[in-house]
Amino acid sequence: MHLRSLHALVVLAALAAPCTMHGQSDSSWVASWASAQQVPEPANALPATDLTDATLRQIVHLSLGGSAVRVRLSNAFGTTDLHLGGVHLARAVSPASSAIDTRTDRTLTFHGAQDVIIPAGADYWSDPVSLPISAGTDIAITLHLDTAPATETSHPGSRATSYLAHGMHLADGELSTPKTFEHWFFLSGIDVAASSQDAAIVALGDSITDGHGATTNGNDRWPDDLAQRLAQATSHRSVVNVGIGGNHVLTDGLGPNALARFNRDVLAQSRVRVLILLEGVNDLGALARQTPPASGEEHAALLQRLEAGYQQMIDRAHAQGLFVIGGTILPYTGSDYYHPAVADEAARQELNAWIRQPGHFDAVVDFDSVTRDPQRPDRLLPAYDSGDHLHPSPAGYRAMAAAIPLALLQH
Repeated sequence: MHLRSLHALVVLAALAAPCTMHGQSDSSWVASWASAQQVPEPANALPATDLTDATLRQIVHLSLGGSAVRVRLSNAFGTTDLHLGGVHLARAVSPASSAIDTRTDRTLTFHGAQDVIIPAGADYWSDPVSLPISAGTDIAITLHLDTAPATETSHPGSRATSYLAHGMHLADGELSTPKTFEHWFFLSGIDVAASSQDAAIVALGDSITDGHGATTNGNDRWPDDLAQRLAQATSHRSVVNVGIGGNHVLTDGLGPNALARFNRDVLAQSRVRVLILLEGVNDLGALARQTPPASGEEHAALLQRLEAGYQQMIDRAHAQGLFVIGGTILPYTGSDYYHPAVADEAARQELNAWIRQPGHFDAVVDFDSVTRDPQRPDRLLPAYDSGDHLHPSPAGYRAMAAAIPLALLQH
C-alpha cells in the first residue's frame, strides 16, 4: 500500500475511535452536581482585593457516585479571560470546615496543564481524575486566582460555606483563618464516571428549588432530599439542582430567565434523562407588586405568556429525549414580599390548572396540594412554612421530595 494511503487510513481510524481521557469515554459521564451561574448582585460579589492572589475552597455534595471525577469551571458571565493558576479536588472532612482528607487530594489538569485560561462566556471541563466516590460524598474544589476578574461568575445561593485565603494553598489540609461566605464562584458542575444504568435528573427552578429556607451546610433542599431517597433506593439516578433565587420564566431577575438559560443549565448536563420544572411564582408575584394593581387583561396576558414559555421548554426538552415533569406553583398568600391579592391567587390557580391538564407535561407533581394548608389553601401549611409564607421550611422541602413518585424518574 502507498505510504500516503496508509497514513490516511491511520488518520481515519483515529477519528473513528471513541474519544477517551484516562480510559473514560464521553458516554460514561453523568452529572452528579451542578449549579446555575449568574453575575452576583453587589451584596453577594467579592471585592477585587479578595480575589487577588487568592485560594478559594468550595464544598459540594455529590448525588451520585462513580470511579472517576471531572469538574466544570465557569467564566460564563466573564467579560475577559479567566486564568486559574491551579485547581485541586479532594474529599472534604466536613462541609462546615475547610479541612480536606489529604490522602485524596488530586491535582486537576486541563489538556495536561495544571493551569487554565477560560475564555469569556465559556465553561471548561478538567481532565478526569481517578477517585472512587459514593453518593452523598462532600467534595472540596480548591482553586487559585492570581488576578480578580472584571466580572464574576457565581451562584450566590449556595447554602454552603466557602473558604478563602490569600496565597497559593491548593494542597493545604486546612486553610488558616480563612474568610468565609455562602456563595460559590466559577464552579458549575461535577460529573462522575458511572455505569450505563446511571442517569441525571435536573431540577430547574427559582429560590424554592435553590433552597431558600434550607439549613446552611445541611443539604436539605428538596432536590437534596430527593437525591437521598433515590440513593437509598439504589435507583442509579442523580439529582442536579439548577435553581436560582429570584428566577423568572420570562424576564431576567437575579440571573437570566429560565428560557435564556435552558440550554446551558438543562440540556448541557451530562446524560440527563428527566427534567423537573418548578418556575413561575416570581412571574406571578412581580405582577402582584405592580402599582396600581394589574388589570384582568394583564393577568390574562401573563398567563398566556407563561403557558407558552412552559411549552417552549417542554418542546426543547422533548427534542433531546427528556421526560418532563411539571410542578404546580406553591401557595404564597401572606408573603411579605409579594402581598398577592384575590386576582393574583386566581391567576395562580389558573396556571396550576394548565400545569395539571393532560397533554402538556409528561407527568405532574402537585407541590401545591402537598404544601398548602387545608384550612386556608391559598397559604402554606404552617408546619411547612419557613416563616416568610413564600418559601418552605426543611420539613416542607422533605414533603415536596416525598411527593415525587420514584418510578417517574426511571426514564
